[in-house]
Amino acid sequence: MSIPEIIVESEIQQAFPQFKMGYLVSPVAVSETGNGLNAKMTKVLEDIGQRMDAETIRNLSTVKATKEGYKALGKDPNRYRPAAESLLRRVSKGKGLYQVNNVVDCLNLVSVETGLSICGYDLDKIDGIIRLGVGQSEEPYEGIGRGLLNIEKLPVFRDSKGAFGTPTSDSVRTLIDKNTRHVLMMLPSFDGNVPALEAALDNLKKYLLEFVGETHPEIKVK
Repeated sequence: MSIPEIIVESEIQQAFPQFKMGYLVSPVAVSETGNGLNAKMTKVLEDIGQRMDAETIRNLSTVKATKEGYKALGKDPNRYRPAAESLLRRVSKGKGLYQVNNVVDCLNLVSVETGLSICGYDLDKIDGIIRLGVGQSEEPYEGIGRGLLNIEKLPVFRDSKGAFGTPTSDSVRTLIDKNTRHVLMMLPSFDGNVPALEAALDNLKKYLLEFVGETHPEIKVK
């Protein structure tokens, strides 16, 4: 599989000249999360719960960079938290992570390990060229588990059908489910932290190979 054409719009490039993004594409066999991944998640979540609180999460360089990116675009990052921060806050309160399926759980695991908000999609549900821009007023968007979401001034991924992803919440339209056969994961870094992106992609690839069937991940940073 090859990484599809993805265009970072000028409004993002001008606001963040240092902007970089990590990409992963892979065939997958989606299933319920197995014992091996469950054990790995339990260990990581226990560690996070012991050493992190709201302040330490907020001060993680990866979380801070995303929130500063939101501020620069005019969005309140405390009302519309990046997904990684929301997940980490949940874990720090002892609530664990939602269990979805083996692919999404790998994604969420790497997100809490790194503080990077990882956007994950069913590649076959995306139509045409992908563009990363800024959300518009009253632009329609249904977030997973959130209903209609106000994406104005959020970083937004779009295809020919409209908005399908943000670092705050993935969309119902392109969600990864039991019928998904190919996935695309995108990791935006507003401060251009290439080492953090490479480490996250390496972990994603490792976990997919270990815990998900029929995978052959391709990764890159651009």
